[in-house]
Amino acid sequence: MTSISPTPPVVPRDEIDVLAILQSLWRQKVLITAVASLFAGIAAIYAFSVTPEYEVSTILRPVALNDLDELNRSKVYSLSPSKALIRVGAALDSYETRLGYFRSNAELQTVFSRPGGEPEQAFEVFNRSALKLVQPDPKKTDLLTSFIGLEMRYPKGLNGKEALNGLVQYAIEGERRQIAEDLQVIIGNRIKEVDAQLVAARVKYDSAKEGQIAGLLESDHLKRAQLSDELKALRVQLKLRREDRIAQLNEAISIAKSLGLKKPTTPSAMGRSEVEATGNVITEVNNQQVPLYFLGTDALEAEQQALRKRTSDDFVDPRIAQIRRELLLLSNNRQVQALQQRQNEELFVKGIESLKAERTRLVNISTDMSGLRLVSIDRLAVEPLSPVKPNKSLLVVLALILGGGVGCIIVLLRSAFKKRRRELAHVSINSLPKKIEAEVTSPLVMR
Repeated sequence: MTSISPTPPVVPRDEIDVLAILQSLWRQKVLITAVASLFAGIAAIYAFSVTPEYEVSTILRPVALNDLDELNRSKVYSLSPSKALIRVGAALDSYETRLGYFRSNAELQTVFSRPGGEPEQAFEVFNRSALKLVQPDPKKTDLLTSFIGLEMRYPKGLNGKEALNGLVQYAIEGERRQIAEDLQVIIGNRIKEVDAQLVAARVKYDSAKEGQIAGLLESDHLKRAQLSDELKALRVQLKLRREDRIAQLNEAISIAKSLGLKKPTTPSAMGRSEVEATGNVITEVNNQQVPLYFLGTDALEAEQQALRKRTSDDFVDPRIAQIRRELLLLSNNRQVQALQQRQNEELFVKGIESLKAERTRLVNISTDMSGLRLVSIDRLAVEPLSPVKPNKSLLVVLALILGGGVGCIIVLLRSAFKKRRRELAHVSINSLPKKIEAEVTSPLVMR
């Protein structure tokens, strides 16, 4: 019986045959070229059909310190160059500022509007995708790196440099108006404060003047009362003294009558019955006081009648005349009259000069900020030379590379599929002799 020797099966190898891959790619170079050309053509069609996008940018830097000197010298508002730059940068990044500028610019509304879209949607596109604020590294704080940048992307058909420069000017003008409004409010509040201080100073002066007048009048009233009491006491004293004198005279008259003395005499002449006065009367003088009755009844009675007829004793004591003079002077207080008759009382208010000067200074502070330089525009936006999107050459090159890669993948996949089919066919052919041998040997085994 003839036996068929089996052919050993081909065992697949795991190694990659680079040479075979390169040969497969070279044999299918037409297909790879076609796929790459297809991708490049599609990219070219897209690049030349899509609306180009352009980009403009501007850079702002701090101004010199002397540009803000007038504002800072007002002593009511302080703004440094760095803070001014930050304020303008915050305004450029502000939703409200961008919305206000977008609404005021019809060209922006036309370019960014979509068919059937709302104006708010157009602004959202403009705010989200068109504008970008650029700031320096916060770790670097030197003045040379202090800047604020603003970039804007826009489709063809828009004057980008005018739109971006207009936005910067709009933000600067907004900050100027805000500073002017803040300055007006601060000045108004300071003026109200100064006016309140003026009113307080006037009230204080009026109170002090009224207190001074009241003190002067009270002092005068007290002095008048004291002088009146002294005058009454003096008059009572003089009246009692006069009554005492009359009593003394009555006693002396009775003694003189009992002694028969009608004319003045002396103790040495008491023995004489009658003394005739022929000329000058010589009165005896010694160290002892001569009794009153030696004056004689005529003199004593005359003095007694005079004292009884007296209606006032004021002329007796000179102090009464002095008191009456002082009372007359106290009837009108000239200092009080001068205080009450002041015409321009503000001249006498203490500290009012400085308050008036401060108020005048505040009123004369200019709130016109139209010429105030807040930032220095280091670089204005200029018209771009070429669009930033799409980059046609780069897009076509990338499409060629991508298309070539896809073509290579297709070729490799086709080669892999063909190789797999060949291996499967070879394996099926090699397994056929085994089946025939099995069919021949199986009847012999059964016998």
